[in-house]
Amino acid sequence: MKALHLCSRSQCLWSLFGMALIGPSGLFAQEKPPNIVLILVDDLGWKDVGFMGSPFYQTPHLDSLAAYSLIFEQAYAGAANCAPSRAILMSGQHAPRHGIYTVSPSARGRAEDRKLIPTPNTQYLADSMLTLAEALQAGGYVTGTFGKWHLGFDPLSQGFDINVGGSARGNPGRNGYFSPYKIDHITDGPDGEYLTDRLTSEAIQFIENQQDTQFFLYLPFYTVHTPLIGPEALVEKYRGLSPKQGQGHKPNYAAMIERMDHNVGRILSALRRLDLQNTLIIFTSDNGGIASVSRQWPLRAGKGSYYEGGIRVPLLMHWPGKIAPHQRTQLPISFLDFFPTILELIDLAPPQAKVLDGTSLAPYVLGEEAPKAILERPLFWHFPIYLEAYRKGRDDGRDPLFRTRPGSVIRSGKWKLHQYFEDGALELYDLSQDPGERINLAAFEPEIREAMLGKLGDWRERYQAPVPDEANPAYRPRE
Repeated sequence: MKALHLCSRSQCLWSLFGMALIGPSGLFAQEKPPNIVLILVDDLGWKDVGFMGSPFYQTPHLDSLAAYSLIFEQAYAGAANCAPSRAILMSGQHAPRHGIYTVSPSARGRAEDRKLIPTPNTQYLADSMLTLAEALQAGGYVTGTFGKWHLGFDPLSQGFDINVGGSARGNPGRNGYFSPYKIDHITDGPDGEYLTDRLTSEAIQFIENQQDTQFFLYLPFYTVHTPLIGPEALVEKYRGLSPKQGQGHKPNYAAMIERMDHNVGRILSALRRLDLQNTLIIFTSDNGGIASVSRQWPLRAGKGSYYEGGIRVPLLMHWPGKIAPHQRTQLPISFLDFFPTILELIDLAPPQAKVLDGTSLAPYVLGEEAPKAILERPLFWHFPIYLEAYRKGRDDGRDPLFRTRPGSVIRSGKWKLHQYFEDGALELYDLSQDPGERINLAAFEPEIREAMLGKLGDWRERYQAPVPDEANPAYRPRE
C-alpha cells in the first residue's frame, strides 16, 4: 500500500478531525473492541463518489472521510445484484451454499431468448444460517439495522436487536422515498419526510442510546435504488449542471447521491459529538450502478453484469489510530472477506462450526504488506441464472438482451475469465491493461485460459455449484 502524501483542503480539514478523534498522543488505548458502522448504499457505482474519481457527483463528506481512510480501488461485491450480494456479505459464504443467485425469479427476460432452464433461486437467507450480525451479537455487540434488508421478512430473526425499515422488500416502492412510507417496520413521519434522512435520524438515535456499549450499526440505505427520487431543491441544482463523462444526465440520481453523502456526514458528526473515536467505519455499495443511469468508465457495463462495472464497488475503511490515513490499495477484496476480516479486527473468534469462505485481510488493512499469494488469490462468482437487459443496447453487456446469461467468473491476479454455459464461450481479460474488458485474449493465451478454467471447474466441484444444462423448450433463436 502506498501513502498519498498530497493533501487537499478538505483532506487536511479531515486530518484535523481525525487527530481530534485519535487524541493528542496519536494513538488511543484500546480498552474494548471498537464500535462498527457498516454503511451499504444500494446500486451506487464504483465511480459515483468523488474519492473514486467521479467528475460530477458531489460527495464532500465522504471525500473528507476517505482522506483519513484506507481506500480499496479493486473491491468487489458478492454478486452483481442486491439480494445475492447481501446474502454473501451477511453469511460469509459463496452463493452455492445458500442458493441465493438473484432477486427471484431466476428465469428473467423473454422465455424465447433463454436457451437453458436456469437453476431455481432461493429467495431468502435461511434463519438457520448464522449471519455476521449474529456473530457480533454473540460477541457482546448490540446490533441495529436501519434500511434495506432483503434477506427475509424481519432481520430481528437474523441477528439484529433493532430494526427500522428492513424486510423482504428490495426497494421503497413508488414515490416511497417520501413519507407516508411504503416499506415495513417503520412509522410514518411528517408528510414529505425523506426516507434517507429518516433512516439516518434513527441510526443516530441508536448511536446515542448505545454510546456506552459496543454496537454494530448496519445502515443499508435504500438509496440510490430506483425509483430515482431526490429532494426537489437538490434535483433543481443538478438540472442546472452539465453532465460529464456519462455522469449527471439523471438529476434525481445526482441529488440522491448528494443527500446520501449529507447523511453520512450526520453520522460522522454524531460520532464526533459523542467522542466515539474507537469506531470502525466501512462504506461500500452492494453492486455496481446501472449503466444507463451512470457510466463507470473505463469499467464495462453495470448492475446485473459480471463485467467489472457490475461487481466492482467503492470501499473505504476508517479506524482512527489503527488504519493509517491517506492510503489506497490495489489489494482485491470481496464481500466474502468482510466477515472474517471484521472478526479479526475486533479480536473476536469465529463461531464454532461456522464455515467462512473468505479470507481475513485484517493484517493488510492494518498496514502489513500483502504477499503475492494474497494479491493473486482467485475470486469466484457463479450465476446459473438470467437477468434481462434494463434498456436494450444501453447496458454495454455481452449482448443486448441480457445483462447476465448463465455462467461463472474467476479473477486471479491481473487475469479474469468468463465462462458461459449456453454456448461454452470463454472470455479472458488482462485487467492491468484492459480494465474495460474489451480485448478477449482467450484465443491468444491458451495456457492461462486453461489454467483458470481448471481452477473454475475445481471450485464448482468443491462447492457443488449447479450448472444448468437442460434445454429450454420455449427457446426460439432470433434471426
